[in-house]
Order: sequence, then structure tokens, then C-alpha cells
Amino acid sequence: MIHVFIGTKAQYIKMVPLLRHMDAAGVGYRLIDSGQHAELAASLRRELGVREPDLCMGSGRDVVTVAQALRWSAGLAGRLLSRSRLRSGVFGGRDGVCVVHGDTPSTLLGALMAKRAGMSVAHVEAGLRTFRWFHPFPEEIVRVLTGRMSDILFAPGPGAASNLRDAAVKGRVVEQSANTVLEAVREALGTRWEALEELHDRGGVEPGAPASPAVVTMHRVENLYRRSRREALIDVVTALAADGPVRWVVHGPTEQTLAGRVRTRLVDAGVELVPLLGYREFLTNLAAAPFVITDGGSIQEECALLGVPTLVWRDRTDRPDGLGENVVLSHYDAAVVGDFLDDPQRYRRRPRPLDLSPSEQVLAGLDEWR
Repeated sequence: MIHVFIGTKAQYIKMVPLLRHMDAAGVGYRLIDSGQHAELAASLRRELGVREPDLCMGSGRDVVTVAQALRWSAGLAGRLLSRSRLRSGVFGGRDGVCVVHGDTPSTLLGALMAKRAGMSVAHVEAGLRTFRWFHPFPEEIVRVLTGRMSDILFAPGPGAASNLRDAAVKGRVVEQSANTVLEAVREALGTRWEALEELHDRGGVEPGAPASPAVVTMHRVENLYRRSRREALIDVVTALAADGPVRWVVHGPTEQTLAGRVRTRLVDAGVELVPLLGYREFLTNLAAAPFVITDGGSIQEECALLGVPTLVWRDRTDRPDGLGENVVLSHYDAAVVGDFLDDPQRYRRRPRPLDLSPSEQVLAGLDEWR
């Protein structure tokens, strides 16, 4: 039996292609939602056409603060106390493999539960590294611990596969042709892909249409809880708004950071603050943007595929996607930031081909548990 254990927005987006392949092939699976992004996950399931999970954990609300994360994690960790109750309550009394994704608390908790229940673990998007334990936190720790527990590890490219082999992981390493986000982008944009290619050739602006806004996002712990980093980004964004439209897509954890006087300052500067968008709408915003500023790893991957000029608001990134082409790592260096913003269009690239199917490689690797 294949058990798919996910719980965040990015995990749903990147695992939907695998779920679709299993549905098309008639492969039975148990879908378990950790509850980490419960409300977001529910809206994504509706948008992407994913069936309801066999089990939803958590409180039914998104986990957006540190205090909420601690309570939610403790609640799920409590299930580890009884192996028999864990096997029956979470995994429906079925053996098999538990597929976890990425580097979130849901990833680690899913792997721990599966091992406690006596099951195998398959880690999708394994092998990404910054080689700094606390940057990003807790993602780097989650990756390493999950990698050591996993029986099969799906690495999204040669670099990730090399990292796993260098770490001498015990599980079998499967080097994939790409990350499953490629398929998610292809499915979300559908027939609009050719139109977006043409849009990129025109510099991201429709003839006769107003300039599309630059897109900004920030949600990582290392930015939210480091005053100098978040205020530097706010300074950059308010200055940008004087020259053209800027749309800041606000993640749940970022709402408190942009509250009160900070929000007033941004709004007065002309920055458009919007809540999280549907996935298709968000991708269309990215594709049409003159440039993107983000600290999101998945957004870096999506922008690399779309060819959009992108400034990553981090000191290090675990992902090679787009670096040296359309993606620039800021290192929080004012000179690097200024150089990028002086002429973002020189980083624009044509969208990359989307004809690979890494999720098919994942399904093939899970063949013994079908």
C-alpha cells in the first residue's frame, strides 16, 4: 500500500502530479493530510481537483505562528506513543511505504510515524542542501534526518543525488530528470503556456496594457525573525513602488510582520498587499511580472521554469534552479540588490521546456509497494 503524507501548500502542488498518475494507473493509495496548512490545503484540493484525504489531522486551521507550530507538532508527535494505535489510526492498519515530500515539519513527522509503524519511507525532493544546519531552519535539519530514515530517496537532479551519495545514506537514491514542480506548472498553465512564451518575448508586458506589477513574497523564518533583513526588504519595496506597480502576496506567517505602521507605510507608498492567490492565478502573476523578489524555494523553482528575472531574498539557497541565468541570490548585499534592480530585464530568459515527467519516475520507483 502506498501512503502519501503531506500537509503544506507546496507539498500539495508538487505531489498532485504523482496523485494524478496513480489515479490514471488505478494505483490505490491512502492520502494523509498532516493539517499543517489545513485551510490552504482544502482550497488547493478544490482548485486542483484532488480528492479528500483519508485522514486529516490537526485543528483544521493553518499553522502560521511559532506557538501554533509547537502545539500542532506536539499533537502529532503524541501519536508516536502507541505503535498499534498509530498503525490503525493513521495508516489504516495497512503496511507499505509512506511517501513524504520536501523539508517541512510535516515531512519529518510523517517519516517518524511511518518508521514507528514499521513501514518503509520514500522521500520525494530529497538531497537539497545548504550545508548550514540553521540556514534555513528547520528545513536543513529536516532534510538530513528524513534522508537518514528513508528507504528510497528521489533526488530532483544530479546535484541533489550527489549530496545524498556523499552523505552515504542507506536508502536507494533515484536521480530524477527534474523536480515534480515542473509538471505542476505545466498542468496549471495548460494551453496558456504558448501565450506566456510570447509574453516573455515582449518583456512581460501586453501591448497597450498597463505594466504588470512586480511580485514580492516573504515567509521564511530567517527573514521574519531578523529585523534587519525584513526591514531591508520593506525599504527596497517601498522605493520600488515609486517607479512602478508592486504586488506583495502575503503569506499567513507574514501578516503580523506587515501589520500596523509597516502596513500603512507600504500602502501609502503604493504597494498592493494581497492575500495568497490560487495557484493558477499566482503563476500567471509570476509569468507576467517584470521581476520577482522572493525568499521561497518553490517560487525560485517556478520562476526558473518561467524565465522571470528573480531576486532571492536569502543568504543561501538549497536549489540550483535558475542561478547564473534568470535568478540572482541576494546574500542580503545592498550592492547585489542594487545591481539586479538597475536592470532586471537582462536576466529574463525564455520559459523552459516542460516535457518531462519526474512523477512517473517516482511511481516507477514505488512499484514494489503497488
